[in-house]
Amino acid sequence: MKYFGGVEGGATHSRLVICDESGQSVGATSGLGTNHWGIGIPECARRIADMVERAKEEAGIPRDTPLTSLGLSLSGCEQEATNRELEQELRTTFPDLAQSYAVSSDTMGSMYTASSIGGMVLISGTGSNCLLRNPDGSTSNCGGWGNFLGDEGSAWYISYRAVKVVFDHMDNFEQSAAPVEKTWALIKEHFSLETRLDMLPHCYAKFDKPFFANLCKKLSQNAESGDELARGLFREAGVHLARMILALLPNVHQDLVKSGDLSVVCVGSVWSSWDLLQEAFISELSKTSIDFNLKLVRITKSSAYGACYLGADSANFDLPRNYADNVTVLYTYTDPRKKAKATNGVAAS
Repeated sequence: MKYFGGVEGGATHSRLVICDESGQSVGATSGLGTNHWGIGIPECARRIADMVERAKEEAGIPRDTPLTSLGLSLSGCEQEATNRELEQELRTTFPDLAQSYAVSSDTMGSMYTASSIGGMVLISGTGSNCLLRNPDGSTSNCGGWGNFLGDEGSAWYISYRAVKVVFDHMDNFEQSAAPVEKTWALIKEHFSLETRLDMLPHCYAKFDKPFFANLCKKLSQNAESGDELARGLFREAGVHLARMILALLPNVHQDLVKSGDLSVVCVGSVWSSWDLLQEAFISELSKTSIDFNLKLVRITKSSAYGACYLGADSANFDLPRNYADNVTVLYTYTDPRKKAKATNGVAAS
């Protein structure tokens, strides 16, 4: 019996699944974050090996039996040089872990959970990133540069913008169009502040991006309750996420959209607030003519499955998979101009 592993790795937590030759899960577990930029490659490899051993035990696989393949779709794995370094660390330090490896970014795992031919992945979690992959393997990206250079539309960015708007208002540098009192109270509660000066350690010496980003969930609750400042922050995020899609549309190959749809896999916690993003997101898309539908889908399984598929493919094993079971449709966007043409065509006939 052959076994195939896949890891979905983020900055804060990771998930692993092991599948048998039929594509069925026989073992799964979770673990700490596996972004090597934050913890170093040796510690990243150790955490991966720990998850594999725990999942093997659950599946009843002997410790000295290596997986046929191990797909790693990890946050921070965008560069081939460091990907090879991580694979070498695993092979050297944990020789019985797997026979072959496929190391890629977390966006690839999400994409392959939904489709084998490619498409687009738009991540809006702690950070943000957008990746396009065409059937010929060519890729393009927008974002993914981290909080110093980007992360627009992410939980961190929404949280940062909340703090920035409130501080600018209180400094009389730029007055907020919406009342800031509820947002300021939320910021003080989340960060345990007494004065604004108490915010400085959270931005510098004790900066913790996941903790900072967790403010976003509380902001979403304020927005759902009608707070106009919080609602405005999510509208801004909707615009940013739409722009990331639009940035990559010129690179879409025709054979990717021959069905008339471009699949956009929406990953991350911010998409749970789709009702707060939707209006501004659609409005921003409508400014550009788009010849095909954008089918926004959410994966219903861990992208560890996509990593598992990537690993099996790299080992030249045709692992059975049913993509329809892995996704649900969030929203399908059709360009209003396209709708109008179709309606006029029916009327003319």
